[in-house]
Amino acid sequence: MKILLPFEGMSQYDSEINDKIRGSACGPVTAAAIFNFHENVSLGINDVYRLLGTTAIGLFTWRLVRNFRKIAGSQYVIQKTRSLSEVKRELRSGRPLAMKFDRYFTFRWFSKPLFNYHWVPLVGFEDTDGDVLLYFHDNGKRNRPSKIRTVSYNEHRSLLSFVKIIPRTSG
Repeated sequence: MKILLPFEGMSQYDSEINDKIRGSACGPVTAAAIFNFHENVSLGINDVYRLLGTTAIGLFTWRLVRNFRKIAGSQYVIQKTRSLSEVKRELRSGRPLAMKFDRYFTFRWFSKPLFNYHWVPLVGFEDTDGDVLLYFHDNGKRNRPSKIRTVSYNEHRSLLSFVKIIPRTSG
């Protein structure tokens, strides 16, 4: 089974983003892209960077959860998860997640992940023989827009965490 959401990625190297923060803007870009997916509203990344409390070394998961609740308000449920079944359920329901690669704070210093520390919008998955391919937007590079890439869940599971950003449905 393959699920791939119609998601428009953003680049953390966009010219509208302050060049001093581009290298650590992956978290704010991921959060803003997911919010834009749900609300069809563009958020200014420079402001989101500041409001989320992002630093030059990146955005901690607890800060994303706590501070994005302040930005999104009570209309959203924002929660951390590491459960693959929960991640799949969200994607099947048409909701992208924020996915973080983290070699450093998971104490996997000698591993060789796709990214050492990087937030990306998770937009799909595909069940394969004994593994799950995760589809995500990579948030671009200098002179290249964001593009969809894949990663093996089994090879990266100890380095991955996910944040659900779910709009509350009105009654």
